[in-house]
Amino acid sequence: MSAQDEKPDEKPPFLYVVVCAAGIAAGVGKLITAAQERQWQVGVIATPLAMNGFFDTAAVEAQTGRPIRSAWRRPGDPRPFPDPDAVVVAPATFNTVNKWAAGIADTLALGTLCEVSGQGVPVGVLPCVSGALAAHPAYRESLTRLRGMGVRFGAPYDGGDGREFGWERALDLLG
Repeated sequence: MSAQDEKPDEKPPFLYVVVCAAGIAAGVGKLITAAQERQWQVGVIATPLAMNGFFDTAAVEAQTGRPIRSAWRRPGDPRPFPDPDAVVVAPATFNTVNKWAAGIADTLALGTLCEVSGQGVPVGVLPCVSGALAAHPAYRESLTRLRGMGVRFGAPYDGGDGREFGWERALDLLG
């Protein structure tokens, strides 16, 4: 169900936004705004490195009305977010794409991506990877594997061509 198909008595759809440690992550509020304008509720899951100054965590928490998740919850703790109706990974780094494709779940962000991949949840990804890293054979193989799992990718962004990151494109990938 898309956000536009929501019925008055139903809860709005819930979007997980996974944020990785790339300089462009400072603009993630643009993605959240675009999602909220499309009637999505949003919860942010960040890689541990992304939490170290790559974006304004207080502003994102104020914008979503929810804490950012970065660490596993303890047994018995309540689930802080409902199950996702869709997931966006933006910006997606070389490291995250390769670990995810390999099934490595050593962070909450990666564990979440591995889980939703097996649940049929729509996933849109906006990679932020340099041209040199994008040419690496492991990265190309990871893209092939993830696409085979139904993950949809936007054009890679390396910041070198002067174009905008285009945060809202991530939502368009969800179908």
